[in-house]
Amino acid sequence: MQLEPLQYLLVALAAVAAGAINALAGGGTLITFPALTAMGIPAVAANVTNTVALLPGYLGATFAQKEEVLSQRRRLWLLLPAALGGLVGGFLLLRTDEKLFRQLVPFLILLASLLLAVQEPLKRWLMGRVAKAQGGEDPLPNPPPRGEGTRDPLPKGEGVVSPASFNEAWAALPVFLAAVYGGYFGAGLSVIVLAVLALVIDDTLTRLNGLKQMVGFVTNLTAALFFVFSGRVIWSVAAVMAVGALIGGALGGRLAGRVPPATLRRVVVIIGVAVAIIYFVRG
Repeated sequence: MQLEPLQYLLVALAAVAAGAINALAGGGTLITFPALTAMGIPAVAANVTNTVALLPGYLGATFAQKEEVLSQRRRLWLLLPAALGGLVGGFLLLRTDEKLFRQLVPFLILLASLLLAVQEPLKRWLMGRVAKAQGGEDPLPNPPPRGEGTRDPLPKGEGVVSPASFNEAWAALPVFLAAVYGGYFGAGLSVIVLAVLALVIDDTLTRLNGLKQMVGFVTNLTAALFFVFSGRVIWSVAAVMAVGALIGGALGGRLAGRVPPATLRRVVVIIGVAVAIIYFVRG
């Protein structure tokens, strides 16, 4: 499917906006997905193309927090359920009838908008929970958690499984389910994953956020790789969007500190709700 030059320009601008929004507050998919469907692209193909096009942004966010990821390497086994979930979500998307998916779209957008709306209250609650678990200490600094050094060595006593390991094992199922959602639609995935990790794993939000970035990247990577061979990716549009998203991400980084993320997040939520209403009205 080929678009008109003006349509490519509009898609590129939407991707720039999404890249900047993702860098500042999150929720860029609520901009790009409606833009693609507005260009006449079928909803499933639009979602598939959007996932592939925005993948470099997840890679950039993960690379930016590589120290937090590498310092907790024994937890990277959670990437397995994330990969499986992304694969299942992508499979379910491609097996969903176009008409049915269009009927689900407004509900998915409303869910993503709700997740974005509760992101800050949820983050404050999680910070309070982390501070309480650490004896009232400030959760923003990044001290090594109990039993771990800067390189995240194994607990003392080779072959001994710590209680923390048992607790972390409970994260596998909710991470898998979140990844299924991420592979199927994806908007708001980071909020779900961070909440799951913080509820199960006793650690600072800085480190959990790094792990969340990696889980999100692997989820979208497996879904995108599955989509590559589906024949549903509109590559010319994906290429334009990828460039736009990278430019937008760089602009968002420069605007950090100048644009209040909370204000931008509210704007994106309002846009998301408005788009969902339009989808409901148009059927």
